[in-house]
Amino acid sequence: MSHHEELIDYEEAVPSIDEQVDTSTTVQAAQADGVDSAAAGEGENGADKKGSYVGVHSTGFSDFLLKPELSRAIVDCGFEHPSEGTKYSLSTQSPSLDKTSHIEESNNERWMKDTRSRQQQKLQRLSVQQQCIPQAIIGNDVICQAKSGLGKTAVFVLATLQQIEPVDGEVSVVVVCHTRELAFQIRNEYQRFSKYMPKIRTEVFYGGVPERENKELLNNKEKCPHIVVGTPGRLSYLVNNKALNPDHVKHFVLDECDKMLETDMRADIQEIFRKIPQHKQVMMFTATLSKEMRSLCKKFMKNPLEIYVDDEGKLTLHGLLQHYVSLKDEQKNRKLNDLLDTLEFNQVVIFVKSAQRANMLQKILTACNFPSICIHARMPQEQRISNYKEFKDNKQRIMVATDVFGRGIDVERVNIVINYDIPDSPDSYLHRVGRAGRFGTKGLAITFVSTEEDKNTLESVQARFEVEITELPDQINVDAYKTF
Repeated sequence: MSHHEELIDYEEAVPSIDEQVDTSTTVQAAQADGVDSAAAGEGENGADKKGSYVGVHSTGFSDFLLKPELSRAIVDCGFEHPSEGTKYSLSTQSPSLDKTSHIEESNNERWMKDTRSRQQQKLQRLSVQQQCIPQAIIGNDVICQAKSGLGKTAVFVLATLQQIEPVDGEVSVVVVCHTRELAFQIRNEYQRFSKYMPKIRTEVFYGGVPERENKELLNNKEKCPHIVVGTPGRLSYLVNNKALNPDHVKHFVLDECDKMLETDMRADIQEIFRKIPQHKQVMMFTATLSKEMRSLCKKFMKNPLEIYVDDEGKLTLHGLLQHYVSLKDEQKNRKLNDLLDTLEFNQVVIFVKSAQRANMLQKILTACNFPSICIHARMPQEQRISNYKEFKDNKQRIMVATDVFGRGIDVERVNIVINYDIPDSPDSYLHRVGRAGRFGTKGLAITFVSTEEDKNTLESVQARFEVEITELPDQINVDAYKTF
């Protein structure tokens, strides 16, 4: 199937006027409640007070009125407040009546637009979690772009766990992501937050595992997961072979949506999407999202809450130092050894451009008394997951990786990222260095520059994200890049 074939655009299937007004009124009434409480929570000078989403910094997750089991798990995980964040632009649109009627806008419609305008002004001040979670838990579609490390995963995990009503033998939630490691990580997040919800089962499906095992699990009513996390190819296979029944899916999530929709994974995504019932919640998340890709994402949705970073300079992490080193390719190994000797790191990720170079560099580092492991796409599946778990559990401090480790992977102790080989695009650079300095912590990113092409890529990064990447100084204050 062509990538441009049969994309479902909900604007082409507009319901009746009565249905539209009912839907719009229901959603916006719920949103208006948030606006009114936010307005009530502001003092004369605009100070935030407890009891509003604007004042959620003080009141924490309790403002979201989550299930007691979910709230208890959040506390156990050590989370008290939603993640802090910079100002994001929020855009939402009411259902359009233009295609079915030229009726003059009613007072009620104008009131709803005024309400939406006031809501936008309030919500622009809030972090990603504060903006998304209240809307996501009432079933609204969401497109969310936010910089790395601000808790986008928690938005859809909490929102789906809040809404799910598990039925044995029925899959209610499908989460799709681009790599096996990220799928494994998301599954673990679901298990962490559902620890007091024993009836909910979550499983992960990806290539490298026999299809027969997946089918047996899905066909067993007592073991069939209610939440499925997986990669596009394997999930598409399971749906098309009727092992995974999509008829009861109510929530469809794409993590790192731009990566999947701009590659050959898009055909699999569309195939899965078309098999799932039309009436479902769709949520998409990423750190990088072009304006062209925004339009494509919206074709999968109905009237979504849209959160974007229009100023791409805000995508860079504030606590992250970024430097470069000019050198020849044959000098990289010696310089890398010097850096690992002199820098103080909790854990470090070293990115290379190919599986062959990952294997080679990992062997060189081990021979130089820097024990390390590597991850790349050509590695056997069991070893990939085993290496990921070792690094995640801090049993290994040095990871050599290709770009399969560059998006979405969250290892909280990583405070240094080294681009041994510079990435091929500014987007890849942003995702790579985002492995350090997550959740507002400190970090250090160092990029090796050895060719004119490397210099051009670095200049593109600086121009696009409005960040100054300076030459690596002889000495760096350890307090500038190490938190603990």
